Amino acid sequence: MHYRTRFAPSPTGLLHVGNAYSALFCAAWAKQHDAELLLRIEDIDHTRCKPIYTDALIEDLHWLGLEWSKPVQYQSQHTGAYMQAIEQLREMQVIYPCFCTRKEIREETARMASAPHAADVLVEYPGTCRDRSIYEQAQRMQDEPFAWRLNVERALKAVGDDVSWLDSSGLRHAHTIDHDIIIGRKDIGFSYHLAVVIDDAAQGITHIVRGDDLRESTGIHRLLQCLLELPEPVYMHHGLLCDIDGERLAKRHGSTTLKGLRQLGVEPQKLRAFLTEPGRYSWPFSDTDRDKILDVLGKRP
Repeated sequence: MHYRTRFAPSPTGLLHVGNAYSALFCAAWAKQHDAELLLRIEDIDHTRCKPIYTDALIEDLHWLGLEWSKPVQYQSQHTGAYMQAIEQLREMQVIYPCFCTRKEIREETARMASAPHAADVLVEYPGTCRDRSIYEQAQRMQDEPFAWRLNVERALKAVGDDVSWLDSSGLRHAHTIDHDIIIGRKDIGFSYHLAVVIDDAAQGITHIVRGDDLRESTGIHRLLQCLLELPEPVYMHHGLLCDIDGERLAKRHGSTTLKGLRQLGVEPQKLRAFLTEPGRYSWPFSDTDRDKILDVLGKRP
């Protein structure tokens, strides 16, 4: 069997060392298993994704020494496939329009949490719009913004309730989906969860190698694959690179960027070797440790 995996960043900011860690982990897995490595740009969020970041991340990955075997795929160029999947799920009657705002959901969740025995139940989306009549749905859809939510109970019944995912060690994991999730956002009509399963199937991805922060999403993705009759990939979730305080590196926290390291004088081969050391789970530098970073990763005089 020919294996194929992908690295799929979102251009919402400059790549940081945590992204580099994931990219190198994925590339190392592909090399070890003689698999194809593809690059997919997940740029469906037009409010946060910027072309300047797309160009920068491709430049950063080239600098890091990564190569991919096929042309880069952009999610923004395949929106028709995602909307077609939404229509398919509508016909199956496993999704419904949700008119709730985030504020309304927070208020309803707080109200339910104050009820007796509420602590025994994990409350996420309270199901406010789940049982609205078809007439009310149609009337409100004409004038109000809405998202599409997956009716998880109905969806699980449609596929026989047997939804699990396979990891790279051969173990099967039961899903942990406990509330109705959004698969069609109000602003763009679809969500990451839907787009990613459509893309993985279209690109023939056999193995999904990604960070442990996405483990909880795997059951959702597997359920969508079952509903849409898409192939089942194998999943591998790797540990996350953390900062000196033990926090996960993230763009929103201003973590050290590859562009910044490159401008500082870091050598890409030394950075690759550092990030791929066995047991490497931390980035032991702060942005002010310029001399220390160069001592370890910079050019020697």
